Amino acid sequence: MKPVTRAFLIALGMLACSAALAGVARAQEAEKHHCDMIARGNQGMGFDADKTTHHFFINPAGGTIEVSANDPADSTSRDAIQHHLQHIAQRFKEGDFDIPAFVHDQVPPGVPVMKRLKADITYEYVATERGGRVEISTKNPEALAAIHEFLRFQIEEHRTGDKH
Repeated sequence: MKPVTRAFLIALGMLACSAALAGVARAQEAEKHHCDMIARGNQGMGFDADKTTHHFFINPAGGTIEVSANDPADSTSRDAIQHHLQHIAQRFKEGDFDIPAFVHDQVPPGVPVMKRLKADITYEYVATERGGRVEISTKNPEALAAIHEFLRFQIEEHRTGDKH
């Protein structure tokens, strides 16, 4: 093999290894970000994320935040979820999104518009057998786009696999 070809192949191999290592580093950073978010969420929401399931649904009127206890007999988680979601519905109605900003360590996309247009958005808390949900709706197209942006962010951050 010619020395130039060999040097080229070695350089190409080193480049491929560097790219692979960079991918591993990004994956590790993403996993650390997710674990840190879960830890802040446990603190900010008042219940253990490992014992609950989050879902975020997007619909033509806005969307829904739904949380339920994984174990139907886990009344401690159910009660904490219900308390949290009642609190969230009231805080969001007032334009206060401090809890999601704390949990995600950033202001979630859509929040600035949702704050500004808070009078155009309704937040309705509904208790369920294992937890509850907050139904978010609006007739304002700008607010609707912001709600959808906020919920898409939640789907990605919480890795729920919900359709967005």
